[in-house]
Amino acid sequence: MKLSHEERIQLHEFNNLTKSLSFNMYDICYTKTREEREAYIEYIDEQYNADRLTKILTHVSDIIGAHVLNVSKQDYVPQGASVTILVSEGPIVEVPTEHFDESPGPLPSTVTMHLDKSHITVHTYPEYHPHEGISTFRADIDVSTCGEISPLKALNYLIHSFDTDIMTMDYRVRGFTRDINGRKLFIDHDINSIQNYIPEEIKDEYDMIDVNVYPQNIFHTKCKLKEFDLNNYLFGYTKDRLEEDEVDEITDKLKMEMDEIFYGKNIPRP
Repeated sequence: MKLSHEERIQLHEFNNLTKSLSFNMYDICYTKTREEREAYIEYIDEQYNADRLTKILTHVSDIIGAHVLNVSKQDYVPQGASVTILVSEGPIVEVPTEHFDESPGPLPSTVTMHLDKSHITVHTYPEYHPHEGISTFRADIDVSTCGEISPLKALNYLIHSFDTDIMTMDYRVRGFTRDINGRKLFIDHDINSIQNYIPEEIKDEYDMIDVNVYPQNIFHTKCKLKEFDLNNYLFGYTKDRLEEDEVDEITDKLKMEMDEIFYGKNIPRP
C-alpha cells in the first residue's frame, strides 16, 4: 500500500498501530570439558550482563526516538540476565519521511522522532548439551512501538551489537488507525521483507530465508553465517591443538547444531 507523506500524517486522532520486532540471536561454542563450559558461560554472563544490555537497549530507544521512563534489570544466578525498558513518545511530532523507507536504520547517534508509549525487553539464555560438548547462548530482544516509527529502524544497530552465528527476526503490525475520512489503515508503510532493513555487507555474510504472510502483515527472516572457521567456535584454544579426526568430529557437531537451530527442527544423525 503506497501512501504519500500527506496521507500518512492526515489521520483521525493519533496513530495507534502496534509494531513489534522480535530479534533472536544465537552464539555457538564447543566446550569439551566442564571447565571449558563454565568458563564460556562466565564469559558470556560478563559480556552480556544486565548493565551492558541496558546500554544497548538505551541506544535502541535513542534510534527510535523514545524517552526512557523506567528501567528494570536483573542478573540471574547461576546465569542469564533480563532488562525491560518502558518508553514514551519523543520530543517532536512530525516523523522524517525517510523513516517510512525500507532501508537499514542508523547506528548509534542522536535521533529524535515521534513514538507513543511502548516497551523494549531483552532476556538471555545460556545453555549446553549434556553430552555433545556444545554450548549455546541466546538473546531475545523485543521492541514494541505504538505510533508511526517502525522498530525495524533499530535492527541494524542490534545486529552490530552482538556477535551472532544465527539470527531470527519477526516483525508484525497489529490493530488499525483511521484517516480523516474514517478509512481504516492496517499498516502505514511499505514492506516486503525484513531483509530490506539489513545492510548489504551483513546480507553478504549470511544465508537468509524469508517466511512472510503479507495479508496479515507478518514478516519472518532467519539468517545463518555462510563461512565457518572452527577457531571461532573453540573457547580458549585453536584447532592446531586438535588431531585431524577431532577437527572433523567437532566441525560436524557444530554445523549440525547450527543447522538445527536455523531450520527449527531436529535433524537425524547419520
